[in-house]
Amino acid sequence: MRGRIERDAEAKFPSSKFLKSFITRHERSVDGISNIKAGIAAIAGMLAVGYLAYVTGQPLLLAPLGSTSVLLFAQPSNPLSQPINVMMGFLIGAVVCEAVFFALPGTWLAAAVSVGLAIVLMRAFRVTHPPAGALPILAFGQGLHGVKLFAVVFVGCTILVALALIVHRIPPRRQYPLRVEG
Repeated sequence: MRGRIERDAEAKFPSSKFLKSFITRHERSVDGISNIKAGIAAIAGMLAVGYLAYVTGQPLLLAPLGSTSVLLFAQPSNPLSQPINVMMGFLIGAVVCEAVFFALPGTWLAAAVSVGLAIVLMRAFRVTHPPAGALPILAFGQGLHGVKLFAVVFVGCTILVALALIVHRIPPRRQYPLRVEG
């Protein structure tokens, strides 16, 4: 089903595939209940992480975890949303961040190199998780390194993945994690 905007653009620019690619939606439509459930789950996840951050005084409420929530609760069938991708993607991001920080301490160059290396390694190990690519920028910008970096990332990711495992068993159910066939 094409929308009115798409038809209007096609009528005005019949040969403009380039323009059409900007206005065509590629996501499937979702039912209202699933949409609300995803929003409530994201709120619950951020509340859990935020409350634990408040109680412990640790910087657990990291911006990349908001993006992880979008993937976990709104796109659970996406390969980038799977538990292995979340946990290993952030682990790779943290390891790369620490290694590059050791080699190039405190420089903007280190943050840029870390993002690129994290992407290369996540793709090589087939555990790409886009929010994990932001971890080096966050870590360098806020001076979050060492055991503290690994701890806050592990705790935040664990809470969100555990919640996703529970939430997707509540109707309307979604299969999460994806099952391996064979």
